[in-house]
Amino acid sequence: MAESRNADRAALVVSLVAVGAVAVIGGLSSANAGAEYQLLEQPSWAPPSWLFGPVWTVLYISMAVAAWLVWRSNSPHRLPGLAAYGIQLVLNLAWTPLFFALALRLAALVDIVVLDVALVVTIALFIRASRTAGLLLVPYLGWVLFASALNYSIWSLNA
Repeated sequence: MAESRNADRAALVVSLVAVGAVAVIGGLSSANAGAEYQLLEQPSWAPPSWLFGPVWTVLYISMAVAAWLVWRSNSPHRLPGLAAYGIQLVLNLAWTPLFFALALRLAALVDIVVLDVALVVTIALFIRASRTAGLLLVPYLGWVLFASALNYSIWSLNA
């Protein structure tokens, strides 16, 4: 029993560290993102730059908890779900440097569209392993779909 609790705690720590690493690396690659974002021609529905930090903080916490719930499950979908989660996490990590640090907005658009697909697959697998885990990723999917439309709009307006 104690071993199981220690493994659960370790899984939560690993999940938080992985998501935290993505957040930190993304933050480092977008040090001037707020100022750069303001200089881009944007659609009228673009949110203010200050909104991204708080939204991503909540989403990253939800993502970590979702992965932890799947890790704890005994579902046969556990490992495929965590593999899909890892793939979407790498795609998430790649987007910020592509969009901001390298100003490769079209490459960032391709990345985020692939992320959309990977996230849908992840949610489908997570729901099979833990309904709560899958549902925790739904707001993340909504935000990424919104970000995809925003990426497309900014790329179109600034091409």
